[in-house]
Amino acid sequence: MRTNEPNFMKLEFASRSENEAFARVAVASFIAQLDPTMNELTDIKTVVSEAVTNAIIHGYDNAANEIITIIAEIAGEQITITVQDTGAGIVDLEQARQPLFTSKPEMERSGMGFTIMENFMDEVEIVTGVGKGTIVKMTKRIESKKALYN
Repeated sequence: MRTNEPNFMKLEFASRSENEAFARVAVASFIAQLDPTMNELTDIKTVVSEAVTNAIIHGYDNAANEIITIIAEIAGEQITITVQDTGAGIVDLEQARQPLFTSKPEMERSGMGFTIMENFMDEVEIVTGVGKGTIVKMTKRIESKKALYN
């Protein structure tokens, strides 16, 4: 039985590419209590993957000994996911939010990370400081499958 009390989890892990899948599964497991649809669950896993990958590749330039922090909060039917790094930060946030823009073209990056986050979530807030890191806060209302059948 769910209550109206907010619930949260906090996860810190090394900025290694192999931990991206771990982050996806951890957040997906946490939000399972909302009984999301398969599409909602896929959307959440995708945005976590994009945000974590951005932190690893752009924030930390693939340095494996840094820390990525994820906080997931559930309040009612809403999930808020915050992915934070203390890496390089984003020099031009508006440019970085443009579809197909990438600061790592030599790595054949698609430049769609923020676009995907903004399309799959209800709200995306990005706070960044050059040399201080980036915080990506994403919010989505989950339509409980139980509500769909009543």
